[in-house]
Amino acid sequence: MPTALITGITGQDGSYLAELLLAKGYTVIGMARRSSTDTFERIAHIRDRITLLQGDLHDQGSLEVILAEHKPDEVYNLAAQSFVPASWSQPILTGEVTGLGVTRLLEAIRRVDPKIRFYQASSSEMFGKVQEVPQRESTPFYPRSPYGVAKVYGHWITVNYRESYNLFAASGILFNHESPRRGLEFVSRKITDGVARIKLGLAKELRLGNLESQRDWGFAGDYVEAMWLMLQQDKPDNFVVGTGETHAVREFCELAFGRAGLDFREYVVQDPRFYRPAEVDLLISDPSRARKELGWNPKVDYKQLVEMMVDADLKRLKP
Repeated sequence: MPTALITGITGQDGSYLAELLLAKGYTVIGMARRSSTDTFERIAHIRDRITLLQGDLHDQGSLEVILAEHKPDEVYNLAAQSFVPASWSQPILTGEVTGLGVTRLLEAIRRVDPKIRFYQASSSEMFGKVQEVPQRESTPFYPRSPYGVAKVYGHWITVNYRESYNLFAASGILFNHESPRRGLEFVSRKITDGVARIKLGLAKELRLGNLESQRDWGFAGDYVEAMWLMLQQDKPDNFVVGTGETHAVREFCELAFGRAGLDFREYVVQDPRFYRPAEVDLLISDPSRARKELGWNPKVDYKQLVEMMVDADLKRLKP
């Protein structure tokens, strides 16, 4: 059985990827930072089927020890400081983990076993102030946050190690992907959680930032399959992964509140505190290459995704 190491296994994407790999017969090893609190909620249902290790993208020595002892065939780097607003308040940390952390992991692979196949989780936030619509693999980057800048570094260092050391290093430029496992700080989950709280009488309003921002939203459970497919190719490359559709935050609100029989205009309050210092107005993917070369297609559409998330939050909060 092949062995896979997933950094960031306790996150949304890590949990779905672990499920996928287990279903394919992999031995799954998850790396997580040491914490005094239990952060394994998303993988509680599969925790007895995976090996959890302590490791940190700040510490190259721990990465080399893990690779040498457990000999993974594939490494999926999903660990990052991934909340965009927090990257302004913690720009140095974001650069250290989201940017330099990629270099440490690649360097560990180069030193321990260059045959390991490596996946880097790049981001549509790298496009930022978009230079063309839709965004494809060749679209120039113009990041608009410390997070986006750090992801650009992580992306290009992956390409650099691929070309300099002949590593099998692939980069997935994933557009927004959501699920009921999304963190409550992200706008999609903030909306569906807010809908559930208002519906159940636990809140009276929902405060949001820019309602006109447009995003390409898909289901995280679909996107992890694209990650896996990238490491099954004959040659490593970069792939844009998304739905090819864009929807405004306002539209997300309308659909989410509508699922609970509510009118979002009665409850949503725009609050300047939640605007970004530099806004990203429009993100929309051109995933045609991933569909053609990887054979990847999303199975859950936008409406199904929003309704799934609302239903899950209603169920979670219901007395």
